[in-house]
Amino acid sequence: MMKAQRRRWLVTGSGGMLGCDLVAALAGGGEDVIGLSRKELDVTDEATVADALADCRPDVVVNCAAWTAVDDAEAHEHEALAVNGAGAANVAAAIAAGSGAPGCRLVHLSTDYVFAGDAVAPYAEDGAPGPRTAYGRTKLAGEQAVRGLLPQAGTVVRTAWLYGARGPNFVATMIRLESERPAVDVVADQRGQPTWTADVARQVIALVGSGAPAGIYHATSSGVATWFELAREVFLLLGADPDRVRATTTDAFPRPAPRPAYSVLGHDAWAAAGLEPIGDWRLSLRRAFPALRGASAPGR
Repeated sequence: MMKAQRRRWLVTGSGGMLGCDLVAALAGGGEDVIGLSRKELDVTDEATVADALADCRPDVVVNCAAWTAVDDAEAHEHEALAVNGAGAANVAAAIAAGSGAPGCRLVHLSTDYVFAGDAVAPYAEDGAPGPRTAYGRTKLAGEQAVRGLLPQAGTVVRTAWLYGARGPNFVATMIRLESERPAVDVVADQRGQPTWTADVARQVIALVGSGAPAGIYHATSSGVATWFELAREVFLLLGADPDRVRATTTDAFPRPAPRPAYSVLGHDAWAAAGLEPIGDWRLSLRRAFPALRGASAPGR
């Protein structure tokens, strides 16, 4: 039996929380991977992107490069669009022009913010977008560019409520606040799927390895939680009293960008591809917690 040919992967935005975990997972699995951080590759520069792909000749590009400052995007939508929209288009256009290896495939990471956030049932992969924030609009522009330029080779993977060991996130904040405050107020009227970046990395690798068709996939944990419920789970895992987490409302924390009340994504596309979705969010949090707690330790 012939051994499967090893792929070369290029990960843009490799300095971010998800990009770091993806590069680590690929390298740990013996894959040939090149990670380029924002300083090493500016995806808003069309010529630089084309040159990078021509130099690397990747079989797979995973575009993790993004403007993720949701609130700042409200006042700087043009700058956010340059990264999230035009940047994604530059990567897709370079692949379409043949800068990558023959048959090069693009996996573009996107977000639940492309939806309106007012549903009562999980958003399907083919559900109608309706972003209500600048961030959501710019990420939708990126999705449309990828699917338009690479209809047979461009895959969009949406995720949400990310946490990991290598970047700022809600779980890390709760770990820190547990040691600093007697009580913490957390919103209980927003629902979503807490998702470990390492799980998303594994899901992307499995998706590419399966040969599944291009399209849209939702890489979020199974189950549903509020931020309040997630915070209580963090306190429990810390051995702290979860009643120190107090429920409050979104109105108590006004932000420039409105937060979606409902960010639950459906996972039907995984079954169609013959793959399992990510498992229950509580189980993932427990598996992730040693690394998360270590990353949040004083002096780190």
